[in-house]
Amino acid sequence: MSKKSYFIVCMKWGNKFGADYVNRLYKMVKKNTTLPFRFICFTDDTNGIDEKVETRNLPAMDLDPSLPERGWRKLSILKNDFPDLNGSALFLDLDIVIRDNIDDFLKTGRKFVIIKDWDFPDDIIGNSSVFKFEFNEHNDIYEYFIKNIEEIRKKFRNEQAYLSYKMQEKNLLSYWDKNWCVSFKRKCLYPFPLNFLFEAKEPQDAKIIVFHGRPTPQQALNGYCGKMGLRYVKPVKWLKKYR
Repeated sequence: MSKKSYFIVCMKWGNKFGADYVNRLYKMVKKNTTLPFRFICFTDDTNGIDEKVETRNLPAMDLDPSLPERGWRKLSILKNDFPDLNGSALFLDLDIVIRDNIDDFLKTGRKFVIIKDWDFPDDIIGNSSVFKFEFNEHNDIYEYFIKNIEEIRKKFRNEQAYLSYKMQEKNLLSYWDKNWCVSFKRKCLYPFPLNFLFEAKEPQDAKIIVFHGRPTPQQALNGYCGKMGLRYVKPVKWLKKYR
């Protein structure tokens, strides 16, 4: 009897991240799980992606290209477009760093799990850098968005807020253990002005470090300074061992 393979998926579109991010993510997954898995990247450009990564076309989505990038394209993974993909899948953003075993993310029996967003402690909003979902079971969420884009954009800032509220309506919303996925900006960086003096802290209990916004993992590795010195990051040397 063949062993079950778990689905791990990511998306790459446009010019924000190159193939190197997909390849690094695949290597981090392979290093940090003991379970059999299929790693699938949905993308509009397969150039440079490791041949060990299974690639598929981005699911079609009728979006106005002039809209601000708010992650809305991620919702296309909820379409009923994947007849050969059944069961649960773990979605991973490209700009994360996996530092410990992720078997527990794959083995959970819960239907939908997402990070509890650090910026909205008093709301139900999740961060979709790491979420677990079921293929072909949430086309209703996708279709409602497509039919009500303007209304939804006025009510929700981005895809993860909309997704969290719709999963709450379906009584499926749940969150990962708060120590599993941590924010690099919130958990690792020292507050001003100590960030100018000390390298960011390594979160010893975390399985995944999320780099939402700036800096990206590569920027943090090299050192980063935003406009007017904001969000200054000394080069984070310990990131090298996870990439």
